[in-house]
Amino acid sequence: MSAPTAPNPSTAFARVLVDELMRGGVTDAVLAPGSRSAALAFALAEAEGLRLHTSIDERSAGFVALGLARASGRPAPVLVTSGTAAANLLPAAVEADAAGVPWLALTADRPPELRDAGANQTIDQTHLFGRRTRWFHDPGPPEDRPGAVAAWRSMTARALAEAEGRSGRPGPVQLNLPFREPTVPASDDGRSSAAPFTADLAGRPDGAPWTRVAAAPRSVPAEAVASLADLVAATEAGVVLAGDAEVDPAAAAGLARVCGWPLLAEPLSPARAHAETVSTAHWLASAPAFAEAHRPEVVLRLGRSGLSRPLAGLLAGATEVLVDPDGRWLDPSHALATLLVSDVDTTARALAAALPGRGPSAWSRAWADAEARARAALDAALDAEPGMSEPRTARDVAAAVPGGGALVVASSMPVRDLDATMAARDGLVVHANRGASGIDGFVGTTLGIALGHDGPTVALAGDLSLLHDVGALLLRADGPLDVTIVVADNDGGGIFSHLPQAAYPSVFERVFGTPHGVDLAALAAAHGLPYERVDDPAALGDAVRRNLDAGGVRLVAVATEREEQVAVRRRLGAAVAAALD
Repeated sequence: MSAPTAPNPSTAFARVLVDELMRGGVTDAVLAPGSRSAALAFALAEAEGLRLHTSIDERSAGFVALGLARASGRPAPVLVTSGTAAANLLPAAVEADAAGVPWLALTADRPPELRDAGANQTIDQTHLFGRRTRWFHDPGPPEDRPGAVAAWRSMTARALAEAEGRSGRPGPVQLNLPFREPTVPASDDGRSSAAPFTADLAGRPDGAPWTRVAAAPRSVPAEAVASLADLVAATEAGVVLAGDAEVDPAAAAGLARVCGWPLLAEPLSPARAHAETVSTAHWLASAPAFAEAHRPEVVLRLGRSGLSRPLAGLLAGATEVLVDPDGRWLDPSHALATLLVSDVDTTARALAAALPGRGPSAWSRAWADAEARARAALDAALDAEPGMSEPRTARDVAAAVPGGGALVVASSMPVRDLDATMAARDGLVVHANRGASGIDGFVGTTLGIALGHDGPTVALAGDLSLLHDVGALLLRADGPLDVTIVVADNDGGGIFSHLPQAAYPSVFERVFGTPHGVDLAALAAAHGLPYERVDDPAALGDAVRRNLDAGGVRLVAVATEREEQVAVRRRLGAAVAAALD
């Protein structure tokens, strides 16, 4: 820290909090400007070694912080002033809660004497995010009293531990921080406008955090492993399904191999990288003949899944075992037979070691053969489409991201197209806000991931997910920001064309399709972004790589037509079904 004391209590508190955050491993913070938060804004701006990113939109700021946390695994505190500024963080808090992302909101507030008194820009910020937070704390206005510095440092250390899931599941934490005037270090004449803070602000020696918190991984009991091994050994027709959970691809593939079962993996699972993954599970489940003959008796699910409705239909009725380290009740069909609250990799390796090893069976060979035929038919059908299509765009963008890169994919149709078309490949990490599955905050999340990821970043957006959060493009990042955003522009909400609402043309466009008519080239120009439109399907991969090489935030547009994309997806399903027959 720059000084052991401070000119006033607000400045003392802010400096202590920021210093303790950095001792706890924080490297980035996000700020939306405001007055009541000034003391913390000064402390963040003056902190050496901390990157501070500024956004004029609090909602986008919350998602930038979310993206940074997704990429780095540690919180990037987001600071806002009081009133509706704090309320605008709710969508990001919802996603952080649902997805288990470490996230820390610093909501500046008025002191108690100004609450419920008609003071300007003052609302009730107590437990503003409700039951979504892992921890809420309001320490009261900073005061020069014995033990204050220790209490502030302890609070900050706990906030980080709670957000990071040291005692439970990672998620959002709110520190509601009331400040009295002055909230700036000194007055215009350079003298403090309040009595100086007298206590020593120093923390632990050698830059250590005030409190270290360590958590051991959840291990699976031996009896649970033995029971599950008996179930697997007695079942030939089973599948391993890797969902949105951290898992070593080799551990997942090794388990599936010993079980003699196919490995299915959604694109958010690291297991999708393994060459043995069945990448066409959506289409196999959509093919009536294959689905009827290959209904599994047991499903071993690693984390949350559910992107593909046909696949969910295929798995319905099977005995389902879920492995989740946080013990989440991930059971929308209410059919879960067993929930193992344990580390996914530990469980996979322990179960593989407990099994004798079935080796390839007629069941597993049938899935492998179907995958080979479906993959070839799917790629051929995609390549045969004469114009730009959203499924091919998803496949080709995923293939174009260089090794070590990150792909951020929007909810709604982009993530479903990725699931349906992405081939198994390594060297790629896929991110999506699938906790609550909203399209809001997509651009902010993407920019945060780009700032926190040590490698190239590409985003796959729909036009509505881009427009919904276009204000995030005004972010002023502390350091280089390189991301290429590929947007499928179908002038509206494409997913609704696949839903029952499409059968009501008299109101469909007005209340579901909602065409926007926005010129994306003009939008990019207004934000000072390079823009490229790609009309040749074969040229998209080169366009992605070229824009990545050029650096900066860049927009690549692919124009499609909503009704035609419905027909494209039907043709793809028919091509795979024919190849399987």
